[in-house]
Amino acid sequence: MSQTDPELLLQELGGWDWDLCRRELPAVLPRLLSMYQESEDWNEHIRVLRILTEMFLPHISLADLEQTFFSKVLPKTLQLFDNLMYELSNEAKGLTSQNTELCSTVRNLLQTLVQLLETLTSCVRYVCTLQECVPLESIRTLPASVLYVIKNTFTHCKDSESVYCGHLHLISDLLQAMFKETYSLQKQLMELLDTISMGSASTEDNITDMVSVIHTVLEICSVISNMDHALHANTWKFIIKQSLKHHSLLQCHLKHGDILSGLCNDTLLSFHSCLQLAEQMKMSEIQEGTDLRLFQKTVKLCRFFANSLVHYTKEFLSFFSDSCSQLHQLFLQIYSKFPPSLYAPEISEVHRDEISRVFLVALDPLINQLLPFSPFMEQVLSEKLGLPPEQHLPQCLILITIMDKLSSQPEEVQTLWNTGKSLSLFSALFFSFQQCSGELSLPVCLPEVISTGQLAAPITLYHYVCVHLCSFIASTLPSHFPQLEYALLDAVLGSSMITSLLAMDSWCFLARYGTAELCAHHVAVIAHLIKSWPSDCYEICALGVLLRRMLFLMAPDHQAKFAHKFVPEEVENLAVWQHISLKALNPDLRKQVACQLCVAGLAQCRQWLNSRRALGEIRCVNTALSVLLAACSFADDTLEAELQASVLGVLGQFWTFLQAKQVSHEPCLQQTLCLLLHLLEFFIQALDAQLITQVFALQSSLFQLDPPDHVRLAMVDFLSSMGKVFIPQEAQRQVVPQLLCVFASLLADQTWLIHQHALEAFTHFAEETSHEDVVPQCLNSEETKNKVVSFLAKTRQVEETTEARTERMKQERITFSAQLMKMGGELESTGEPLAKRACHPPSEEQYKSAIGTMEGAVEAVKLLLQKGSPPAWLAVKLEALHAAIAILRDSVR
Repeated sequence: MSQTDPELLLQELGGWDWDLCRRELPAVLPRLLSMYQESEDWNEHIRVLRILTEMFLPHISLADLEQTFFSKVLPKTLQLFDNLMYELSNEAKGLTSQNTELCSTVRNLLQTLVQLLETLTSCVRYVCTLQECVPLESIRTLPASVLYVIKNTFTHCKDSESVYCGHLHLISDLLQAMFKETYSLQKQLMELLDTISMGSASTEDNITDMVSVIHTVLEICSVISNMDHALHANTWKFIIKQSLKHHSLLQCHLKHGDILSGLCNDTLLSFHSCLQLAEQMKMSEIQEGTDLRLFQKTVKLCRFFANSLVHYTKEFLSFFSDSCSQLHQLFLQIYSKFPPSLYAPEISEVHRDEISRVFLVALDPLINQLLPFSPFMEQVLSEKLGLPPEQHLPQCLILITIMDKLSSQPEEVQTLWNTGKSLSLFSALFFSFQQCSGELSLPVCLPEVISTGQLAAPITLYHYVCVHLCSFIASTLPSHFPQLEYALLDAVLGSSMITSLLAMDSWCFLARYGTAELCAHHVAVIAHLIKSWPSDCYEICALGVLLRRMLFLMAPDHQAKFAHKFVPEEVENLAVWQHISLKALNPDLRKQVACQLCVAGLAQCRQWLNSRRALGEIRCVNTALSVLLAACSFADDTLEAELQASVLGVLGQFWTFLQAKQVSHEPCLQQTLCLLLHLLEFFIQALDAQLITQVFALQSSLFQLDPPDHVRLAMVDFLSSMGKVFIPQEAQRQVVPQLLCVFASLLADQTWLIHQHALEAFTHFAEETSHEDVVPQCLNSEETKNKVVSFLAKTRQVEETTEARTERMKQERITFSAQLMKMGGELESTGEPLAKRACHPPSEEQYKSAIGTMEGAVEAVKLLLQKGSPPAWLAVKLEALHAAIAILRDSVR
């Protein structure tokens, strides 16, 4: 054996057989290691490394591998690898097809790298053959060194487009060979690491090394995420498998947040790739071929990630306290890009079903595992999520999914969610639902099995949420009813009408599903709230609607007790009865209550009419009129003729003092007018010429002052009923022109709701009226005539496309959200006492309103004097008023 010339030694070694290598190992190995360390030539490096690994490595015992071989060989190997990569990156910058010398140099460098990778692969492959369980301390240097090479090689392949400046075609064969060899090296290393034995007595160094291996493989995952599906999946499979295999040893050392983050990111990346492929196929109308196969593979990759998340979460959930926002965001981002979201790409139903069946079904168990986890509950039910518009519907759907699953959970888990920390699950759902304005307006539809044995059918978002919420309420534990009742009441009283309606529907379900006593208790509570609440706030309207509906669900004996508790004849109870439909009561009770309400309402009206008619007391009159309206609406067939005549008589007295100018300035009088118009509809055929004249005179005058929408709607309803009336001859000259004018104005109204109601009212009027010559005169313009003809022909207007409507919903949501934020900012307390409101001088409008009231009162007195003799005290009272007016006049001067 040559003692001096390295080349002669290498040539001589080429002829050695297996036994000779084994015998000469102690003498030759030190010389080869020395040559390897001192060599500066890359080719010689590779040559020596191959001899070491192929001829002498197999003769080193497992116990000596680390100390004798790996710790001495691998550091120099990494140095060689770094030098090769550095040189390759530098040379690649000038690569062109014209520079053949440089091209040859780059190819040689790549070929050397491929040889290095092959040598490392054979080295790892040999260790795999030693025995079933390999102690980590016997190969400590090997995993870290090989992973370093793998990571940097894959990074080079990933960045090759930029590294080789668009000249990939010159070296693509070698680059592909390098990728394949790295792939093989990683696969071989993972097989080796699968055989690693780590018992409960493993040293701290072993634990640190294995943790380092897993974290490095995690970094490799981020590099290869877009390179190869199988490689990506197998790399993650290794991480999950090793983490679970050494669970007890590694659980306190692993970066669980980073692993979870990687899983979530790669799940989303794969999911978005699915959607892009599905969208492309939808646009190209190609449903087969390469794109379809790639789509199916990507969907399966999504399922793999979903299963991996489920398995990893199951084992390490307790370490995810700080990562719950990522898990929450995972669900939100997936559902925000999947139908029925307004922000989802357009994909075919077949592809949507496949994604749902293969991927989303696999992801579903993850929520089951997270339900008992308090930090996840706090994240999902947080009041300060600040979600963007595209995640409002996903949040609502997540909450519905949680509700569906909670009934099968232990009581402590149900308590966790139903009591919450900042919000209960009930309150969170109503808040989330309120934010889905675009989806509710469109509306979007979701599949739901309506009855057992049938296929799922699409239903609106409102219907979907209502069904699932009611199902959840049915399974709610009695101990959680305080949270449920609080959420229902809060939603009913909220500013969102559709959310209030959802709460009412749910509450009525609870009243019907629960006991009769529970229903009666809730009705009593709502009635007391109405009695104690100021009458001029919108919350009363919502409570009134709820009370009206709930009374239909009460047992007959409880209805009787309710009527006994809230006696209709007592003035303070009229505020409650004005909201109640008497149709809910049994016939006997209905007749009794209707009569009592009429008597009480008439007494209240007469008291005001016979007093000084102060504007401040008109609210009580409006309540009385509302009660009369309730009695006439649902019990007119049970009211005695004398009582009906009394009601009509009282109604007639109101029209003697109402003045258009005063009504236009006073909201309370506008309400009075609306109630009077609605009441007159019930007595429309009993109206005399004078009353008809007064009613139309006021409406015509008021229309000149641009009344608000609710007054216009009341006018529309009244005009609709006029078809039943034959206008007396003596009144036609004055009434007909006013009727024409009001009808024409309402038909031309720019507010779509009023315009639509006006069309319906005009149609109804035209069908019933005996004054046929009036009908065409109401159509005073060609445009109005065309609209009426289109309405009668049921001609549809130009329809908005689905895409345009969806975009409009998105823009409206942004505007609506901005307005809510602005309002929230204005209402937010600064912690400082509010400044006293400045005392502004009375406006001119206030003076006009007060004078209008006075003028109206004077006109009313004039009319009364024409009808009969005045009472004795009237002259004295007029003198006092005259003196008071004189004092006012002097003070103005």
